[in-house]
Amino acid sequence: MSLRRKIADSPRLNRALEAMIAGYVRFAYTTSRWERIGFEAMEDELRRGEPVIFCVWHQRLIMAPWMFDTGLGKFCSLTSSARAGMLVGSVLGRFGFDTVPMSSHKRHVALSREVLKRIADGYTIGIAVDGPRGPARVASTVPLVWARSTGKRIFVLSWSARRYLRAGSWDRFLLPLPFTQGVLICRPWSEEVPRGLDVAGTEELRLRLERALDDITDASDIAAGRHPEQR
Repeated sequence: MSLRRKIADSPRLNRALEAMIAGYVRFAYTTSRWERIGFEAMEDELRRGEPVIFCVWHQRLIMAPWMFDTGLGKFCSLTSSARAGMLVGSVLGRFGFDTVPMSSHKRHVALSREVLKRIADGYTIGIAVDGPRGPARVASTVPLVWARSTGKRIFVLSWSARRYLRAGSWDRFLLPLPFTQGVLICRPWSEEVPRGLDVAGTEELRLRLERALDDITDASDIAAGRHPEQR
């Protein structure tokens, strides 16, 4: 085994990396000024004991700990079973979130069965709708399947900040810088997902969800004093 692989597989080093990332995100959040917009509808659902389906672009996933109040309910995020996805899941776990790893070896039916069981147990399910590997800002139909099966409401979320770091990853992952100004935004997705949805209807709703996520992401950039990103 190569030295690089040994380092990557080291539990001690991975825990240290998780702690460093979680600590950085906490520091960036607490040293900055944040505005929360539109969270009332989602939090009203949670106070009634109703879990929801939480949708965000993968690029904006890192601020999920401040988009969901674990005092109002249980939260479970889907993460990739690849090394980077497991790291993200471990970081979210440090903020009190549970995770369900997605695997290329796990059939979609089995994954959906596990997610639906979590929803039945009262968990809000969070998903990066273009994850875990992209293409960036192309929505999957997965949240529609869950909404159709459970009747739970879908909410779209985003964040942005005036100053940030951008990774060179497929999704151009963003991290806020400390001592900045930022915004967290939540909107209910108003579309109904009927049970008897055909292929054409599913594609139309998928495109509407994609547009809703683009719209709220653009709105967060504008509210933070940035130009919306070109797609």
